[in-house]
Amino acid sequence: MHIKRNQMTVEDKEKLRGGEGTARFTHLVPAETLGRAKLFSEIRLPPGAAIGYHRHDGETEYYVFVSGTGVVNDNGDECTVVPGDVTVTGSGCSHSLANNGNEDLVLHALIIFD
Repeated sequence: MHIKRNQMTVEDKEKLRGGEGTARFTHLVPAETLGRAKLFSEIRLPPGAAIGYHRHDGETEYYVFVSGTGVVNDNGDECTVVPGDVTVTGSGCSHSLANNGNEDLVLHALIIFD
């Protein structure tokens, strides 16, 4: 399967998980091809936007940071993320993400059912 960028579904989500601003999702593959995955998307957060603190149960979420800078709250521990970084939030764990930079924060997110 080969999917061209202009064939991908784009979805804007306001105040995602109680966060700030708008998160733009570009779904990298059609939902029916995800198999054991719940999500495989590029997420773009403009400056000041955030994904609110939330918990994952029965699934693991991976963030691969592509561009921009941000702050991740990983179970209460905050750390700065930059391009090339990866975060993993396993079942029973919580996290949030905020763009504290001057440019869009772009990441690829993958959620896999445990």
